[in-house]
Amino acid sequence: MAGKMANIEMLERFLDYCAVKNRVITKNIANTTTENYQSEDVSFNDILNKNMNSFIKTTNQKHMAIGMGQTSGPMVVKTSGDTNSYGNNLGNNVDIEKEMAELARNTLNYKFATKKISNYYKTLQGVIKGGS
Repeated sequence: MAGKMANIEMLERFLDYCAVKNRVITKNIANTTTENYQSEDVSFNDILNKNMNSFIKTTNQKHMAIGMGQTSGPMVVKTSGDTNSYGNNLGNNVDIEKEMAELARNTLNYKFATKKISNYYKTLQGVIKGGS
């Protein structure tokens, strides 16, 4: 059961990431025509690597516990290092096609995670009620 809860907690963190990612993408889209605007991004890999250590379990008392009790810190929004302007003559680097594709991918990721969490709690509810 503890392993399932760890998975649910990771999915909840992933939902938090998706919400932040959505805000960043929509900010980039809104600033497509803003002069000298630099696009921003959020990387889940950084967040995942930082949080994965909190789920590492030791099998022997002599093993060192890595990251036990750590909580995830704030998600870092990074300004893109790509200084290319994409034909808009405004000096910004927002690629609207890339942003729209990222928005679609992020929406699918969010729907996937919410579905998995929903199914987990529906199963848990069924067990509590005496079902299978």
